[in-house]
Amino acid sequence: MSQPPSSGPPDPDRSPSPWEPPPGHDPSRYEPPPAPEPPSYEQPGYGQPSHEQPSYGQPSYEQPGEPPHGQQWGHQPPYTPQVPYGQYGPPSGHRPGGTNVLAILSLVFAFVFSPAGIVLGHLAKRQIRTTGEEGDQLATWGLILSYVITGLGLLACCGWIALFAVAGNSGPNY
Repeated sequence: MSQPPSSGPPDPDRSPSPWEPPPGHDPSRYEPPPAPEPPSYEQPGYGQPSHEQPSYGQPSYEQPGEPPHGQQWGHQPPYTPQVPYGQYGPPSGHRPGGTNVLAILSLVFAFVFSPAGIVLGHLAKRQIRTTGEEGDQLATWGLILSYVITGLGLLACCGWIALFAVAGNSGPNY
């Protein structure tokens, strides 16, 4: 809701509206504001102190450690550009050719549960080929140990089965 413009004297308790002309304003006497002077880009000579305000964009060297006089408003500080959606930015402290985690897990699971070590070793080899990470030897040793331990486990199971089969057939004959 807008209020009708008052035709009487201004109310001292009410702030003036930005849309109303100030009191005593004559619209026929309009003068444009003076044009600002262009900034000077001259720098003082080496070793000569500057006693005037620094020119546009130039820091003040009068008092080191303090913010520059005449801080320029409306200018953004430099920033790093945004990475497009779906892409990753530069790595932070992580080198691109790090050790493959599946290769490490393959070596660990060779001793814990060797069939899982076989699967992890093959997955690690495939990832290492595509990404160029390190850990190819870890994955190879994980595969070798997993196959050997799995083979020994299968031989042990077959040996127990054969032992029970032979012992069951050679029971007492009555």
